[in-house]
Amino acid sequence: MPARKLYFETIRVGDELPALAKAPIDRVQLSRYAGASGDYNPVHVDELYAKSVGMPSVYAPGMLVMGMLGQLISDWARGGQLRRYNVRFIKMVWPGDTVVCKGRVSDRHGSGGRYFVEIDLWAENQRGELVMKGGSQIQLFYSLEDESRQRSGQAPIVVEVPRESLATASANAGGSSVPRAPEEGEDSGEPRTGASSKKTAPREKPAAKTATLPSARKPKK
Repeated sequence: MPARKLYFETIRVGDELPALAKAPIDRVQLSRYAGASGDYNPVHVDELYAKSVGMPSVYAPGMLVMGMLGQLISDWARGGQLRRYNVRFIKMVWPGDTVVCKGRVSDRHGSGGRYFVEIDLWAENQRGELVMKGGSQIQLFYSLEDESRQRSGQAPIVVEVPRESLATASANAGGSSVPRAPEEGEDSGEPRTGASSKKTAPREKPAAKTATLPSARKPKK
């Protein structure tokens, strides 16, 4: 059976991506990630060192969580092309934490035979606390017919699609019916387990770094 593909005509603003829950982070995973990425920062793999610099234990690299959100996008947008992906690191992820990745279509538009959707992305831990937030842009074929035409060398199907976004949909609906991605420090509205989200790990430093995948550049003539 051929792999499922996603087409622009089937997507609506507000559509939610199927949540991706990862297995709890453990120290073996951190060691494997260090070996695979070449990032041997001791705060991620050396317990004694991490404690010597004031941390309660080793903690997960932000890029590991970014990779998990990337998996959410790649699993959902099969047949699409990733045009942009950026994240902001919000909260540290510790051994034993379970990361749940989520996303929602926030914008769609098309012009000249090219069709794009914008995705709000975020990741939460098992307490419902926001640990990462970001977004991505995906380019898609309009339909199966459009894909078949383009792959056979024909012109694409051209449908002018005015920009639609969560902001305009919410305004048209009175500002209450269209959900949005949680902000930093905001309750996500999901059921929680374990300790209250108001409690944070001791001496945890808020992260404020942003990572972005580089855009493709055209070669100079």
